[in-house]
Amino acid sequence: QVQLVESGGGLVQAGGSLRLSCAASRLTFGSYAMGWFRQAPGKEREFVASISRSSGNTAYADSVKDRFTISRDNAKNTVYLQMNSLKPEDTAVYCCAASSGSLYLLRTGEANYWGQGTQVTVSS
Repeated sequence: QVQLVESGGGLVQAGGSLRLSCAASRLTFGSYAMGWFRQAPGKEREFVASISRSSGNTAYADSVKDRFTISRDNAKNTVYLQMNSLKPEDTAVYCCAASSGSLYLLRTGEANYWGQGTQVTVSS
């Protein structure tokens, strides 16, 4: 079955950086828009960023715009999330998702596949 496996999470101080990766298997990766979501304790899951199949278009939540960058490498079946200038409010479990629809549809949470997530903790 399709697997999305995230890595790269951890503990970082405020102002620091992390790079998350999501490796896909058993998926025609280039046929899917990819995205990142996060869920903090006691909160709803929220959209972070998404990217089109060919990397030509991206979308970001206002809360992470200009700090986070989503990218993908279709040859490696991997999507990345570079997170800079991290804040304590960025603390959450981050998971990736794959959608056969557009990156904008993915923004609404409509996805075919989801990863299990990786914990990101930002200390103040």
